Amino acid sequence: MADTATDTAIASAADAAAAHVIRVSGQIVELRFHGQPPRAQDLFTGLDDPDLRVEIAALPGGGVARGLVLSAGRAVALGARLQAVGHGIEMPVGRATLGRMLNLFGEPIDGGPPLTDAPRRAIQQAPPALSERITTAEIFETGIKVIDLLCPIERGGKAGLFGGAGVGKTVLIAEMIYNMSGVYQGVSLFCGIGERSREAEEFHREMSEAGVLDNTVMVFGQMNERPAVRFRVGHAAMTVAEHFRDEMNTDVLVLIDNIYRFVQAGMEVSGLLGQIPSRVGYQPSLATEIAELEERICSTPSGAMTSIQAVYVPADDFTDPAATHVFGHLSASVVLSRKRAAQGLFPAVDPLESTSKMLTPGVVSARHERVARAVRRTLAEYESLKDMIAMLGLEQLSVDDRRTVAVARRLERFLTQPFHATEQFTGAPGRRVRLEDTIEGCDQILSGAFNDLPERHLYMIGPIEEVVRGDE
Repeated sequence: MADTATDTAIASAADAAAAHVIRVSGQIVELRFHGQPPRAQDLFTGLDDPDLRVEIAALPGGGVARGLVLSAGRAVALGARLQAVGHGIEMPVGRATLGRMLNLFGEPIDGGPPLTDAPRRAIQQAPPALSERITTAEIFETGIKVIDLLCPIERGGKAGLFGGAGVGKTVLIAEMIYNMSGVYQGVSLFCGIGERSREAEEFHREMSEAGVLDNTVMVFGQMNERPAVRFRVGHAAMTVAEHFRDEMNTDVLVLIDNIYRFVQAGMEVSGLLGQIPSRVGYQPSLATEIAELEERICSTPSGAMTSIQAVYVPADDFTDPAATHVFGHLSASVVLSRKRAAQGLFPAVDPLESTSKMLTPGVVSARHERVARAVRRTLAEYESLKDMIAMLGLEQLSVDDRRTVAVARRLERFLTQPFHATEQFTGAPGRRVRLEDTIEGCDQILSGAFNDLPERHLYMIGPIEEVVRGDE
């Protein structure tokens, strides 16, 4: 009789609260409903603990729903009462978000006041129809020599920074934000997926010191958050960016660090839900999940949305399914090389592996295309000669081959560049180099004009004029 009375009391409470917890398995809870069943991706909050949030992930039937716990450090007990919010996760949008650091739920994590008056928008949005999209053959100049010359980024396109751990992906993104601060007229949005709290704090402080924070929105799903939070935070950031593009007719620069952690979070969520893993242990819906996020990044007549994404490559294996699926969505791929990083050639961009569809006639100038192809050809010839140099020595090469080596080594050093983002470590002031200056410098080096100058004079400089002044 006591058990029956208890069940009746729980059922009565559940009717009022819409659901109660009947099973807890790690980060998965099962909820019993006595009224209208919820929809997938609906959000529930605890009646006794409003900070407890659960997102509906599956509806197996029989008045039961399976949900993912989004709140870290919140205890979930059997019989706990939850209430439906009436919608999925929403983010604040608009000018009130500028200069702020937000989490998945639009709550400030920068110590500032909450965004209570800002309009809110659901994070799950359909991408624009194909008829509403536009493409432009225009280069997005970053001020980084090797990228602008050999793998130019498309304005309104997507570019990926591919590399293993510790080769400089995050530093490149920070430098691009700094370089764009005085030139770019739109809004910058930084999305940190699985970021360490130290990196988030450093990034916020550096943006503030650089004076670009007031025109930047930061959305973080940090490393200590639940995998479901890290899996959704990319969509939350895209919702903020889409509002600036569609409603405020503003160009948006979206920087994401790191897309692989989005894939990794999806793999964790897939495992929690009991899905059978696919190739190399990834979730069976890997391609669909990447496409759902990437297809939202596009340009419309309202504004251009340009995206630069860091992509961690596990064990430097570029055939990894996560890397190959991301490759297909990009218009430019900037590949970072651990070998070049070990040689001190920063940024450690591999000039032979990096590609861009923008490096074609009619998009770039004839001189840009000619110089870029000549640079790549010279570096490729040098690469093919390295084994011979290692076995026989430089003296055994022909005169033409020795000239190729001299030019290639000077090109490698000229394509290095001091960054504003690393001034505190190197003591060298950062340089932002115009594309025209990069082309001019490479053209002069290709002509052999600097073959009599020591290679070190071309290392870590800005435009070629700095070498001329130093020589004089």
